[in-house]
Amino acid sequence: MKKNIRNVSVFLLLIYLTFYFIFKGQNFEEILNLIGKVDLKFIALAIFFMSFFVICDGFNIRKMLRNLNEKTTIWKCIKYSLIGFFFSAITPAASGGQPMQIYYMHKDNIKVENSTLTFLINLSCMQVATISLALFNMIFNYRYMKLPMVLLFILGIFLNLSALIFLLIAIFSRRVSKGIINFLVKIMKFFRIRNIDAKKEKLENGLKKYQENAKEIRKRKLAILKNLLRTYIQYISFFSVTYFVYRALGFNEYNIFNLVAIQSVLYGTVSGIPLPGSVGASESAYLSLFEHIYKDKNILETAMLVDRVISFYLLVTISLVVVVINDIYVKIKNKNNKEISENEEKIDIVENEGETKWNY
Repeated sequence: MKKNIRNVSVFLLLIYLTFYFIFKGQNFEEILNLIGKVDLKFIALAIFFMSFFVICDGFNIRKMLRNLNEKTTIWKCIKYSLIGFFFSAITPAASGGQPMQIYYMHKDNIKVENSTLTFLINLSCMQVATISLALFNMIFNYRYMKLPMVLLFILGIFLNLSALIFLLIAIFSRRVSKGIINFLVKIMKFFRIRNIDAKKEKLENGLKKYQENAKEIRKRKLAILKNLLRTYIQYISFFSVTYFVYRALGFNEYNIFNLVAIQSVLYGTVSGIPLPGSVGASESAYLSLFEHIYKDKNILETAMLVDRVISFYLLVTISLVVVVINDIYVKIKNKNNKEISENEEKIDIVENEGETKWNY
């Protein structure tokens, strides 16, 4: 709880600093006036495509769990998706999303090795989809990028590719994975960490389970290909939010392919940066990449604000509500189970006492 409060505090501070420096000295009344004039039907479409993005993610989680013989529902998987989104948003480099999803799945009696492998595969598909879209669309949009943005793009793609390589190693290469474990053990010895042998055994047992499941996954190559195709659709839907915000502000010069292309480059640039939710980096990159789309600075900043609210801040808020409601539900459920268990124990004691008296 303390760690989550600290992460949320840092996240909120980053938001405050980002918007303070972006809108400092700007005519905020004019920006609010522009927001008041947006075309609501295109805002509704933007929210619909953002919802479709979440549903696709939940569907991918469900399909992979089904392939590993885990029974679950689409609603639970959408819940896992939202939980992952929230914890990814408040932790550096989105490092908290998958571990928390695995934790909540464990609460729902899904095996840790199966949930872990599910997210390794889904995360790998996400990296393949977003990196390839960013690299392809960079070809058509590099002329709009200033040197700092080009350097940032190269860094972002490098970090994402590194993450993808490690994910693929963890899933498919037992030999290299064991080498990584031995390397980690040497580091632990260097820092004189306790119970190294036990930790090594735990890592090796976990790796063995992943590899066994990976064998099953390799038998289902078509399932992975379908997952990848759904991931492409999922992220194109996500990038489409930018186009509908553009239309909501009354513009139609550029088509959906132009806007999706630029947004995919933006995502590839900032997604690897180790900031909670890429806050600050995303907003700054948006202003740089879209300045040739929106010539007026006030309109540009309005577009950025509306886009980020729909594609990020609104979803973070909804995700937080889901996390809180889920935790309350789990506490009530655990309390009821505890009371039932205690009552059953009392009944057993009374029955045992009755049998003792009868025998006597």
